[in-house]
Amino acid sequence: MVCDRNCGLIAGAVIGAVLAVFGGILIPVGDMLIENKVKKEVVLEEGTIAFKNWIKTGTEVYRQFWIFDVQNPEEVAVNSSKIKVKQRGPYTYRVRYLAKENIIQDPKTHTISFLQPKGAIFEPSLSVGTENDTFTVLNLAVAAAPHLYPNAFIQLILNLFIKKSKSSMFQKRTLKELLWGYTDPFLNLVPYSIPNTVGMFYPHHNTSDGVYKIFSGKDNVSKVAIIDSYKGKKNLPYWPSYCGMINGTDGASFPPFIEKTRVLQFFASEICRSFYAVFGAEINLKGIPVYRFILPSMVFASPLQNPDNHCFCTEKILSKNCTLYGVLDIGKCKEGKPVYISLPHFLHASPEIAEPIEGLNPNEEEHSTYLDVEPITGFTLRFAQRLQINLLVKPARIIEALRNLKQNYMVPILWLNETGTIGDEKANMFRNQVTEKINLLGLVEMILLSVGVVMFIAFMTSYCTCRSKRKLI
Repeated sequence: MVCDRNCGLIAGAVIGAVLAVFGGILIPVGDMLIENKVKKEVVLEEGTIAFKNWIKTGTEVYRQFWIFDVQNPEEVAVNSSKIKVKQRGPYTYRVRYLAKENIIQDPKTHTISFLQPKGAIFEPSLSVGTENDTFTVLNLAVAAAPHLYPNAFIQLILNLFIKKSKSSMFQKRTLKELLWGYTDPFLNLVPYSIPNTVGMFYPHHNTSDGVYKIFSGKDNVSKVAIIDSYKGKKNLPYWPSYCGMINGTDGASFPPFIEKTRVLQFFASEICRSFYAVFGAEINLKGIPVYRFILPSMVFASPLQNPDNHCFCTEKILSKNCTLYGVLDIGKCKEGKPVYISLPHFLHASPEIAEPIEGLNPNEEEHSTYLDVEPITGFTLRFAQRLQINLLVKPARIIEALRNLKQNYMVPILWLNETGTIGDEKANMFRNQVTEKINLLGLVEMILLSVGVVMFIAFMTSYCTCRSKRKLI
């Protein structure tokens, strides 16, 4: 009887040990199965989840605009006063709703080339007004004229056309005109072959972004969606220096199996440069664990703090020999116009830059950029890309509209928030296909391991107790 009992205890311990070992073996095997499944589905080729969502995003993406309405245009133009602005918005457009075109897959290089058509649909229900709302904003053509044409004689001629068109430092424009373009009365009088249509995002409608060439990840999943080349603009700046180099993906997805230590790089074609984001926090998004990556302040740091920004500092006087921070010159991406980008309301910028402007209220929560990325697949499930567009205006003795200025102004025109979040239906599908399967496999692994360990310890404890009692007898 004692022998039978001992045999039973030993058998139980063996079973527990086997379960524990099996659970331990299942963990790397399960991880390998997950890894292989993910590697298959994130490759950009016909039939994968990634390819289907890459062709045309299933997430609704919106671009919100806030316009800086100037409250004291005459005071500024005559007395060089501080510019008082009032933020108005959001005005919302749906963007990135068109499927990619001219898709060509190259099996030899494992790359895909394509065009991304542009479009913008105004969303009245998500806006505070209409596209016909009017704003007092900087006169884009007048402000840029002395910067584009520094020659005194040419400025004399341009000044005649500015006066004849009755143009001034500021102008009234509708939202639609400011964003998508209008015929400028001053430029329309110039008897030379120069573009006379001006707009912050002109041309946009019925145009395409690209040609892009990206890696499919078929031969190396760590390169999936990374941009190999981009031929959309002939005037991409500083080629091939770091500042003009294309790094990373378009931000919609990244190579899978993301660690918190990874730096995510993504390219923004409209400003001809790449950004990077670093890990900020773990977030639960509609039941899906994601990593939040944030755009650090170092992206807009001065070249003294961040040498990678050396070629975005071209204006030595305003920047105090490139010691100020918070704005980046993208003029070479905008046909030489004095266009600068910053975070909204000059968040993380030198106080001197925002000092001539009243009405700004920067805060981290509303004005920072982030991406919520599912770490196993590398898919971006939510994002908010926030940038402000500014124009540098300097005193110009010959241009009468700018003659009374006594200081340089970094004038904010607008800021935007391009944002998108995975929909409830897509989130549910993602949970079913990815998250819950991974969680279930992980749970089975841990149960087997835990039960096996507990059984082994329990039966071995009983066996040892039993042996001790036999010795006492």
